[in-house]
Amino acid sequence: MEQEQVVEVVVMSKEERTWAMLCHLSALAGFIVPLGAIIGPLIVWLVKKDELPAVAEHGRKSLNFQLTMLIAYVVCFLLLFVAIGAILLPLVAIFSFIMVVVASIKANDGKVFNYPVSLHFIK
Repeated sequence: MEQEQVVEVVVMSKEERTWAMLCHLSALAGFIVPLGAIIGPLIVWLVKKDELPAVAEHGRKSLNFQLTMLIAYVVCFLLLFVAIGAILLPLVAIFSFIMVVVASIKANDGKVFNYPVSLHFIK
């Protein structure tokens, strides 16, 4: 028996889609500012979560992913002392960048993106 995959489609206004996209894109600040990947989505989420429910969900997903990536970066940094971290650190950064871009595009299309390998810290 084949199991049908359910795709969640939420009707969002242009403003909601824009703010949802900014929840994800603001994480790219982490490539410029230390901890910016967490601070950016956190600010967008805190400002808009009460007035735009879709932004609350996107913000939670973005924050959970960025906290997971922070843990991955710390582990990679610690592994620098045994050389494997030098290989893993750029791979984690590339993976994080690609997932943020994909999530931003999905949010702009009005779709919810579930980040892979994301731990759920904020429910």
